[in-house]
Amino acid sequence: ISNLGFLLYEQGDLDGAEPLCREALEGKRETLGDRHPDTLTSINNLGSLLKEKGDLDGAEARIREDLVASRETLGDRHPSTLISISNLGFLLKTKGDVDGAEALYREALEARRETLGDRHPHTLASISNLGLLLE
Repeated sequence: ISNLGFLLYEQGDLDGAEPLCREALEGKRETLGDRHPDTLTSINNLGSLLKEKGDLDGAEARIREDLVASRETLGDRHPSTLISISNLGFLLKTKGDVDGAEALYREALEARRETLGDRHPHTLASISNLGLLLE
């Protein structure tokens, strides 16, 4: 279900993907629990889908849920947590919350520099995100 939902999402069929993503998330919550990494991925995927559909408040709720759980479960410097931080920053930028986005982009950049180094592609993406926000 999760793979089919993601495939439809990638193909641009957001209305077809949403019920499958919701069903996959519900199933993972029931079988794996709220804090399992696969569940967190499904939460993040649903948030991304909602953002693409224009439901920014729904997307923010899911992405924040994922970020809180990722911090608690995986830690602040885990690559998945850093992706969640960046995703929330991007969403806040989209919603016009430049200050909130900047704080998250800076957090992701600092953590990626510490854990991945200055020349890692994810670090460079964080530099780019922050630069584009501040221009």
